[in-house]
Amino acid sequence: MTKGYFVTFFTQQSRVHEGMPLAEWIISEAKKIGVRGATLFSGREGFGHDGRFHSGNYFDLEDTPQLVTMALTADECNSLLATLKSSDQRVFYTRSEAEFGFTCGD
Repeated sequence: MTKGYFVTFFTQQSRVHEGMPLAEWIISEAKKIGVRGATLFSGREGFGHDGRFHSGNYFDLEDTPQLVTMALTADECNSLLATLKSSDQRVFYTRSEAEFGFTCGD
């Protein structure tokens, strides 16, 4: 069992960084530092800190809410957050302490 953090990044499908959707860029950067897995969720609707409504309906398909979640060691978490900070991308995230591992096997 490993102790670390469960981290979720909140963004929208319309946000782009370095020519790719921001959520995919976050996953790509996580892979570069050795994170073993991440999950991208697309939401139906939500609203951000500015109170602006985000939705995946027919008229607003580009602004679909997206969440990127991953279980990280402390070092991975610090490294990924430093990467995001140095990229000047302002991304809301949550970080919760977590224990993680596999139920059986190696």
